[in-house]
Amino acid sequence: MPVPRRFDRRPPERDQTRTNDRIRVPEVRLVGEDGKQIGVIKTSEALAYAQERDLDLVEVAPDARPPVCRVLDYSKYKYEQAQKQKAARKHQQQITIREIKFRPKIAQNDYDTKKGHVRRFLKGKDRVKVTIMFRGREVTHPERGTALLEKLATELADVALVEQTPLQDGRNMTMMLAPSKSVLSEDEHETPKDAAAGTSTDANRTKATTAEASPAEGSAAPLSPAAATPAEGSAAPAGPAAATPAEDSAESTSDNGHQNGAADEAAPTPSDAPA
Repeated sequence: MPVPRRFDRRPPERDQTRTNDRIRVPEVRLVGEDGKQIGVIKTSEALAYAQERDLDLVEVAPDARPPVCRVLDYSKYKYEQAQKQKAARKHQQQITIREIKFRPKIAQNDYDTKKGHVRRFLKGKDRVKVTIMFRGREVTHPERGTALLEKLATELADVALVEQTPLQDGRNMTMMLAPSKSVLSEDEHETPKDAAAGTSTDANRTKATTAEASPAEGSAAPLSPAAATPAEGSAAPAGPAAATPAEDSAESTSDNGHQNGAADEAAPTPSDAPA
């Protein structure tokens, strides 16, 4: 809600249309609720005619002699008019005029920067007023300003239309540029075709990500607890009694010790040998 100005003594805005008891003329030209002319009758009779139909007597042409009044539902009429105005404002497109200034001896870098600003304004659907400022004796060479403006219009032909050709006014030369039809026809929302393309691109990216995450065919899969078990057909251990290679070497060592001991007992000692 706008803040009222301080010391604002203006009366509030009111509806200036006269209705019902506010119509003070002696007689009016009455139009019925169906739009048919009833004729010139007294104001009291016209008001009674409207009240019988539970409608309002509205003065639609106060400058006529006698004034023209119509029988209708004034509240409904005002609501419909407000909705029409709202719809008209919704479809209106407000175009702002931007101004950017050049010099006849502008450097190339500055020219490129300002040209980028002009392009940005035009893509924003704004009109652009390009001004060449002449100083001193530069005003004696207006062809330089004309050439600069024509060069700008040529380089921006894809987004701009020349609405006003270069015109010199005193020490300034101006040219008006308007957005081209291609810029005005661009919609802020993407088209269904673009949306479908974006969806397919996202799907392809998802597939690529999934393929990178899963191992390729023929590559070594990571070991799992099940991979540690021997494959079918391979020699499985005999059971809990099956000895490991370390246990086999220990048993073979002990067996050799027992055999060697038995051989020592069987062999005669030098004392037992016959003389």
